[in-house]
Amino acid sequence: MHNRLTLSLIVSFFPLTGIAAQSVVHADQQFQRQQLEQQQKFEQLTETPAVRLSTEHLTVNDTNTAISNTPCFPIQHIDVIDYDAQPSSTKPEISPSRFSTLLKNSTTLPICLTEQILNQLLTQWQNKLIDRGFITTRVLVQPQDLRQGKLTVTVVLGRISRLQLQDQSEFPKATNATIWFAMPMKQGDLLNLRDLETGLENLRRNSSVKANIELFAHPEQIGGTDVVIAFQQGNPFSFTLSLDDAGSKATGRFQASAALSAENLFSWNDLLYGSVTRSIKTNNDDNKEDHGSQNLSFYYALPWKNWLFTLSHSTFNYHQTIPGAFEKIEFSGKSIQWQANLSRLLYRDAQRKTTLTAGFWSRRSFNYVDGDELAIQRRRMAGWQAHLNHTEYLGNAIWQFQLGYKQGTGADRALAAPEELFNEGTSRPKIFNAKIQFTYPFMLGKQPWQLHSEWQAQWNKTPLIQQDKFSIGGRYTVRGFDGELTLSGERGWFWRNELAWNIANRGHQLYFALDHGRVDGRSTEDLLGKQLTGGAIGLKGNLFGFNYDVFAGAPINKPQGFQTSRITTGFNLSYQF
Repeated sequence: MHNRLTLSLIVSFFPLTGIAAQSVVHADQQFQRQQLEQQQKFEQLTETPAVRLSTEHLTVNDTNTAISNTPCFPIQHIDVIDYDAQPSSTKPEISPSRFSTLLKNSTTLPICLTEQILNQLLTQWQNKLIDRGFITTRVLVQPQDLRQGKLTVTVVLGRISRLQLQDQSEFPKATNATIWFAMPMKQGDLLNLRDLETGLENLRRNSSVKANIELFAHPEQIGGTDVVIAFQQGNPFSFTLSLDDAGSKATGRFQASAALSAENLFSWNDLLYGSVTRSIKTNNDDNKEDHGSQNLSFYYALPWKNWLFTLSHSTFNYHQTIPGAFEKIEFSGKSIQWQANLSRLLYRDAQRKTTLTAGFWSRRSFNYVDGDELAIQRRRMAGWQAHLNHTEYLGNAIWQFQLGYKQGTGADRALAAPEELFNEGTSRPKIFNAKIQFTYPFMLGKQPWQLHSEWQAQWNKTPLIQQDKFSIGGRYTVRGFDGELTLSGERGWFWRNELAWNIANRGHQLYFALDHGRVDGRSTEDLLGKQLTGGAIGLKGNLFGFNYDVFAGAPINKPQGFQTSRITTGFNLSYQF
């Protein structure tokens, strides 16, 4: 409805041709395309390298053989105390160890304790601590009288005696702040392998950094460990040039980008990134008149122990000139987006990790005809969002789950959407979204393969404007379609599947894609259909320093009358200095 209302307003001033009218209708589609591109770029920048330190070599094996003729002591009670625990005048009894419940719950009482069974229990208890990351904490039994039916177990707490930094960079870059921001633990804390993994992930977030950790027993402190962090950083600045054909035919399919990133700029393991993307005019563009697009983006990430702060911004502009009945008409638009998010690691162990992210967002967009703004199409929205992420490692397979919620508020002087008059949209949307990803590397013969599957969905609790709707059809959703025309609705989902072969393990992947998607909601009643299925075949990798991705796709199933290319080709080429 709001598109028809907007068109009627414009027609009162300009006798538009059919092509011009279609261009106005597609204004929101330009912004949606740019949102998908930016979302993928910022997600790649936010990705953290997974660090999983093995404990297999630390696991204690029970090598004791059966011992005959050893006495058996009936045990009805087990006490677990710390080695350094001492009674005081106010507490004459020694407090139980923090590991008391863990160790006692793994033992069934009463038990008739022999030397062999005691050794088995010690092995079992030690491995439980190792499984939970306490790799330097030890369990032992000191000499005692067992005839009273009580066993006292002593825990030697493995603490961090010292955190030491060794900067091996050609030009030293690391400081005490580097370690303070990266490491979630400090001197005197219990040493836990999970904390070391988190610290290494923070240090290795930037591609120019290599970091490792070594542990050394402290010579003077019982249970103490010196943690030595080896840090090495190359050139913190990188410059990337890229070329792709992900743009719109109306404003220019080919796009050139230049990006500059600064890693660990303030010695905080932070990342500062900025890029500019411009369309390139070619004779193959549908629009032979003046046209083009430009996008400026900015991203900053700062990890701090178990937290991660990210700030992103993008400004997108486009323009296109259409022949009118009497004169040429220029249509243009501008979109400005901000996002600030704060993530917190909630839980991690050897097999899984859970994080919670919350933040604020702001979005503004404007449309113009011959330089005059169409006030009825002005958008100004803001709100908050949150999502829960969970990663599960099952053998070689990786499962990733995300459940999120996004809501618009009246913040940042938000404007009411004109669609609210007809209950066809709102500037305060309420949207649920979900994502599931599955990755499984495997060997077929002697060749490495990888299966990747991704499912995304959106549900709405309010009417949505076009920019908030779920859209399918294109390289970022359902492949095999050129993206010039999409299906969109208030609700929807798509399922992307990719099987990749790392050819001769040389870093060149031949991949096969099969995708399917569906949209639904009140606004889909007038669509040609609600489902799309497409496939693609491509090759990606690195050649002579160039990262490349080339593909060709085709629609497999689409609604009758849905216009798209019979064969869609695409590429992305980049080089980093």
